[in-house]
Amino acid sequence: MENFWEYLQNLTDAKSILSNGGFALLLIVVYAETGLFFGFFLPGDYLLFLAGILTAAGIIHVPIYMLVPSLIAAAVLGNFTGYWFGYRTGPVLFSRKDSWFFKKRYITVAEEFYAKYGGTALILGRFFPIVRTFAPIFAGIVKVDFKKFSLYNVVGGIAWVTTLTLAGYFLGRRFPQLKDYLQYVVLGLIIITTIPLIVAYVRRRMNNDQKEK
Repeated sequence: MENFWEYLQNLTDAKSILSNGGFALLLIVVYAETGLFFGFFLPGDYLLFLAGILTAAGIIHVPIYMLVPSLIAAAVLGNFTGYWFGYRTGPVLFSRKDSWFFKKRYITVAEEFYAKYGGTALILGRFFPIVRTFAPIFAGIVKVDFKKFSLYNVVGGIAWVTTLTLAGYFLGRRFPQLKDYLQYVVLGLIIITTIPLIVAYVRRRMNNDQKEK
């Protein structure tokens, strides 16, 4: 049991994924986090950013011109999997009991995000934890036109991967010492990506309180 929790902890640690699992595990994690409902806890944004930094430092032995397209493919395939899963399961997810891996409020968050931004939620949602995982699933549940979904999926995958991975890569090239401060980089990215979710949660609670009054 102790080994299981240690393994789970390693899966949520971007540096551990990159140092122990390498390129193959990196692709698997990006795929799972963008397409499998139990992948919401996996690191996404800062995993891509660190991949760029470590590629620039020569720690990941994959050329950047191969790394970026591979990550885009993993992200796009992940969203297609999420869409298919939502399409096949439909409303059953809303009646599913909460568990450690699944919370109905995650679907609700994706639903509200989609209601606010429409199809572009599939692009913007790439940059928000939880929404990134459940937006394609919700799109499948409501049966968004597949051609439109495919377009948003590809555009979102390209924007997400290139923005974060190349930002890490060029910063790593410009400041090689960044690889010695990865824990602070990760902490900063976690804070940045979590703030919008906290703001959205507080606003929703305030709106619910106002409705109850």
